[in-house]
Amino acid sequence: MRWDELPRSDNIDDRRGDDGGGGGGGGGFPMGGGGLGIGTVVVLGLVGWALGIDPRLLIGGAEILTGGGSSQQQQPYRETHRQEPRRTGAPTDRTGQFIAAVLGSGDATWKVIFERERQTYRAPRLVMFAGSTQSACGFAQSAMGPFYCPPSREIYLDTSFFQDLERRFRGCTGKACEFAQAYVITHEVGHHVQNLLGILPKAQQAQRAAGDKVQANRIQVRVELQADCFAGVWAHHAEQKWKVIEPGDIDAALQTASAIGDDMLQRRSQGRVVPDSFTHGSSEQRKRWFTVGYKEGRVAACNTFSAGQV
Repeated sequence: MRWDELPRSDNIDDRRGDDGGGGGGGGGFPMGGGGLGIGTVVVLGLVGWALGIDPRLLIGGAEILTGGGSSQQQQPYRETHRQEPRRTGAPTDRTGQFIAAVLGSGDATWKVIFERERQTYRAPRLVMFAGSTQSACGFAQSAMGPFYCPPSREIYLDTSFFQDLERRFRGCTGKACEFAQAYVITHEVGHHVQNLLGILPKAQQAQRAAGDKVQANRIQVRVELQADCFAGVWAHHAEQKWKVIEPGDIDAALQTASAIGDDMLQRRSQGRVVPDSFTHGSSEQRKRWFTVGYKEGRVAACNTFSAGQV
């Protein structure tokens, strides 16, 4: 991936290099009363690792649907631990520069797309951390993988995820893996776009109204597949404007999308596939919707909610 010429975002909060700032042991998901067994938490943790919205928001949805607490309503973040070291602006190390470049190109791309529709694009903040940190959605850990926190409009990313990506997925190594890493970041930016467009709150309302966990999961799948498609829209425009794509880049992104499909993750974690429990989409679906966005380059092409068959 050619990213040297991409514009850099300075809307970055770099919390790496500190001990996590989370106040020490325990960690894990801050759970509300009742509801979920450890098996569900483990599955949702894998789902979170597979890219998406903070998995605790999915847990909150499951609790509402099963009569548990009301964790969907996010409590305002209150500083209960020491202040973490914060370095704002574009980082100077290679990994930080890469993230700033992908985020900056995403901001530039979506700003133009929003302006065409006479809307204002408000860029997200990206928080880089190591190990753990606090977020407006609660405690963030590296094991959760990258996620978007809607209340604060922030993306959280432990940069060790990139090394995990190379270790876990064959075919994603070295420079060829950079485009796959960009797909990860721009998927999260896709959730931010959904938030700005009012899609996320509407999807959450629909999940609550569904009254059935299977139906709620199906709504979540459409949310995630649309974020994949939006990542493809970014790739389309980034290639047109900056010529970022090199041979093998698209294949690496599609291999990553395939590897984090719900069917693949379920086979790894439990040895069987349960389609009714999908929350992010199958490998085939994730590849297909990224490709739709990449080929079409239009937001309208990513309307997974009107598609009869996702």
